Amino acid sequence: MPVRRRRPRILLPAELRPARAVVRRSAGSWTLQSTLHRHGLGPVAGVDEAGRGACAGPLVVAACVLRPGDARALDGLTDSKLLTATAREEYYALIRRRALDHAIVVIPPEEVDRRGVHVANIEGMRRAVAGLASPPGYVLTDGFAVRGFGTPALAVPKGDQVAACVAAASVLAKVTRDRIMVELDGEHPRYRFAEHKGYCTPVHDAALAEHGPSAVHRWSFVNVRAAAGRAPALVHNDGVSEETEL
Repeated sequence: MPVRRRRPRILLPAELRPARAVVRRSAGSWTLQSTLHRHGLGPVAGVDEAGRGACAGPLVVAACVLRPGDARALDGLTDSKLLTATAREEYYALIRRRALDHAIVVIPPEEVDRRGVHVANIEGMRRAVAGLASPPGYVLTDGFAVRGFGTPALAVPKGDQVAACVAAASVLAKVTRDRIMVELDGEHPRYRFAEHKGYCTPVHDAALAEHGPSAVHRWSFVNVRAAAGRAPALVHNDGVSEETEL
C-alpha cells in the first residue's frame, strides 16, 4: 500500500495573516455571531432540531439568520427547552418578525423510520439551510459537525445556549413541532400527545401498551415495535458517522 506523503504547510508572512479571533463563552450568546460578521463571514445561520428523541410525530429542523444588532430586542433568548411554553411562543413570534431569514423543515415519521433519526436529522439540516432565501456565509450547528451545506460550518457544544442564532432555530423548531403534536392530539386523543409531545413518558408508555401504536408513531423505535408485538427494529444510526450517511 503506497505511503501518503503530507504536503508541506505554507505559512503566510505575519503581516498578511488575518487577525486571530478569540471568542469567550462568558461574553454572551451573540459574541460568536458578531465575531464571524466582523471577519466578513456573515450572514450567520444557526440550525437546530426538535423531536429527535420522540417516538411519535415528526422531526422538525429549523435554520435562522438573525440581525447582528438585535441582541437587545431578543434579550433572554436561549435554548427552547429552558424557556416556558409562553416564553417560547413570544420568542417565536418575535423571531419570525425580526429575523433576516429562516426556514423550517418538517420530516414525517415514515421518513424518520426509513432513513433513521440521525440521517433524517442531518438531511433536514441541509434542507433547512438550502431553504433560506440567500446562502449564509457561515453555519453554526448544535453539538455535532455537519457537512454538505455548501458553506463553512462549525459545531458548537451546547450551541442553543451559546449562539443566539442556534437558540432562535431551536425555538422555531420546538414551537412548530409542539403545535403539530397538539393537532395530532385532536386526531389521536387516546395518546395525549398534547401533554408529552410524543416523547417516552409513563403516560405515553401506558397508552402504547393499552392501544398499540398509531399511524404517527415511529416504528423504528424499539418501544413502539414492542407495543405492537414485533421484534426490535434494526434502524439504529444515532452513532453513524457523517461519511457513511448518504
